[in-house]
Amino acid sequence: MRIPTVPIRAFSLAVLPISLAIGLFFPGVVTSHAQAPDSGPQGKSATSSKPEKSTTISPMEPPPVLLQLNSALETLVAKVSPGVVQVLVTGYGPLEDKDQSNTALVVRQHAIGSGVIVDPDGYIMTNAHVVEGAQRIRVALPEPSISLPRQIGAVGRSQILEAKLLGLDRDIDLALLKVTPKAPLPTLPLGTGRTVQQGQLVFAVGSPQGLQSTVTMGIVSSVARQPQPDKPMVYIQTDAPINPGNSGGPLVDMEGYVVGINTFILSEAGGSEGLGFAIPARVVDFVYQNLRKYGHVHRSVIQAKGQTITPSLAAALGLAQDWGVIIADVLPGGPAEAAGLQIQDIVLAADDRRVETLPVYTAILYLHPADKPLKLEVLRGTEKKTLYVPVFEQKHHTDQVTDLADADPVLVPQLAILAVDMNDKIRSLVPDLRSSSGVIVVARAVDLLGPETGLNAGDIIRSVNHSSVDSLDNLRAALKQLKAGDAVAVQIERQGHLQYLSFEFE
Repeated sequence: MRIPTVPIRAFSLAVLPISLAIGLFFPGVVTSHAQAPDSGPQGKSATSSKPEKSTTISPMEPPPVLLQLNSALETLVAKVSPGVVQVLVTGYGPLEDKDQSNTALVVRQHAIGSGVIVDPDGYIMTNAHVVEGAQRIRVALPEPSISLPRQIGAVGRSQILEAKLLGLDRDIDLALLKVTPKAPLPTLPLGTGRTVQQGQLVFAVGSPQGLQSTVTMGIVSSVARQPQPDKPMVYIQTDAPINPGNSGGPLVDMEGYVVGINTFILSEAGGSEGLGFAIPARVVDFVYQNLRKYGHVHRSVIQAKGQTITPSLAAALGLAQDWGVIIADVLPGGPAEAAGLQIQDIVLAADDRRVETLPVYTAILYLHPADKPLKLEVLRGTEKKTLYVPVFEQKHHTDQVTDLADADPVLVPQLAILAVDMNDKIRSLVPDLRSSSGVIVVARAVDLLGPETGLNAGDIIRSVNHSSVDSLDNLRAALKQLKAGDAVAVQIERQGHLQYLSFEFE
């Protein structure tokens, strides 16, 4: 299960007896509830004049190694915490039907997740499931120094900024947000070149149950875990306590590098059971670069299909090994065939990384740059071969729309989008159109922070309020009639269905 976001709640402290409060917050001060014996004149006991033996235990000085560890952990937390934010999401979602009346109820919901600042200009990575479907996204920055009451509160007096969703990838479960800070923000470095070892100390930072800047410690349980056999994604497994609200927060090493982004847990009770999973830093960086540049992820393919080798498959085909990855298909005319790759080749290594499982092979291909050939070492029978396979970039449908447009996309700054007029080439690309005219959204303008319209690449704008839109000129004219604070309803066509997007004009 993915780590669920948590509802925003108010927190308060009950009034504590003064002695208990002192003992809780100042453990070095010890108070006693026992009554002291009555004292006679001159402060002596009424029952005995003999001095009592002291039972006070002198504190033992910790070993130097523990003091060094404690100091190192305090320094690490102070370094990492400023780069982790709360993600506050508002949207609509289904209401749990406890009465089983089978009535579909949708209510306004508030949720909290976490995020990592990866650029001082305000770029923040989080999980896609934290922000998907959100109508409003805000980011709470941590205070430089947090007092006790604010640690207990869900949000406290943190600076809260409006955030814009630049793009997301549901398959990897990552999303990129953008805020406009008044000053450069503290960032956390992505440890893309660091080796993660099983058993090394790691720390999860986030807002479990809405408690901001919470740090938990554990170890790396596995460096490459595939919890879902039908999905090739490989995660870092950790036993650092992770709970609802940690989604999108970082998993960092002892030097403060982000080795992964916490994304889901395996739990029967819904809380931490020591089975947490984080998306590796190399994948996070790859998705971040793509979302920042394109608003979606470009994937590299070689037009050949790999398959897991099983003992029965190895026996039937007489393979040299009964484990690993075998090439099951090579598309005719594709780059893999041109490079000499053949069906039944066993993949030994890709980009100089040993390949033992299909998820590892898929991950290497996923992260491979599109402008360089893929180096494959294969076993063909008993002979080892090295092949250099050109990479084919699998285009996103919005890229295809842009390629087919006769004119360059036009910036519509009021909606923070790039758009083009509908033409015959675009009509041939987009099936099942409800109307032959309109304005199609090609991309969202990354550097513009306008209203959160909800417009996505591929949407076709049909009207703005009561004004019909069949061209960019109509769209500009309709937007020109609006002023700041006006309510706006944009009718769009999305995947063959009409719907309205409403927001406040800025």
